Amino acid sequence: MNGLRRLFKFAPFMAVFLFLAGCGERRLTALDPMGPQSQWIYDNMILSLYVMAIVIIVVFVLFFIVVVRFRHKEGDNEYPEQVHGSTKLEVAWTVIPLFLLAILAVPTVTGQFYLSNTGLEAQEAENEEEVDEEELDAESAEELGDDVMKITATGHQFWWQFDYDFGDDSFTAGNEVYVPVDTKVAFVLEAEDVMHSFWVPALAGKVDNIPGIENYMWLEASEPGVYKGKCAELCGPSHALMDFRLIALEQDEFDEWATAMQEEEEAPTESLANEGREIFEEQSCLQCHAVDGDGGAMSITCELWRS
Repeated sequence: MNGLRRLFKFAPFMAVFLFLAGCGERRLTALDPMGPQSQWIYDNMILSLYVMAIVIIVVFVLFFIVVVRFRHKEGDNEYPEQVHGSTKLEVAWTVIPLFLLAILAVPTVTGQFYLSNTGLEAQEAENEEEVDEEELDAESAEELGDDVMKITATGHQFWWQFDYDFGDDSFTAGNEVYVPVDTKVAFVLEAEDVMHSFWVPALAGKVDNIPGIENYMWLEASEPGVYKGKCAELCGPSHALMDFRLIALEQDEFDEWATAMQEEEEAPTESLANEGREIFEEQSCLQCHAVDGDGGAMSITCELWRS
């Protein structure tokens, strides 16, 4: 009883901590999906939870039935009958797990094809005229439209480089990646030095950036806004600085931003601006700070050399 009383004393604190555990920002967690890929991950996670809950409930119900029904009774000193096998039970506890495994395996296998379909292979095949569009399956042919854009995400110690592939009008950005809403965006993942891992929890699962190897993934934002991205692989002493932001814009706003990024900036003429630029480049300030916009991984903007 004393132990229970002590436990009840901590109950209010436990309730407060449980309440605070539900607090957080939107577009930050995989439990708040904001795109088709993250929604698929969330739905299958819930499916797995239901399957495990059913198993736990059945096991505990049978456990308590056995404990209560076959408990030792006063005056019952006979040795219980020994059962050395039951074909029905053995078949049941073999077939039921296989059935539960199939419930999880079917969506998992089909989902792998869904999550890996970036559309880049079909697009490259068309560009190289290796196959006719009529020979492609309907799903791949659909990806050849304007709804797929390509961005190369390169992990550095300790910042992100984003190269936008717009043909002759390609450009590069750092620590912030802009995408249009309701558009499938294909990412080519690379690493310059050590292994990194590209992850936007609210939009997609994590995929590794490995030096010398190109990995591929896609994501799509259903709503405009700022989504937090992280490096999910310990990559060095400043790994915590490898956060980035994914900004989803309406198509017309994204087009305006892309046009502005393609324009060449005028070189600074003031000596103070040139000194600021040299310091910014020499001290690797880009690892933590953005040059323009609303800030980089640390949400701090440097405009030392901009005139």
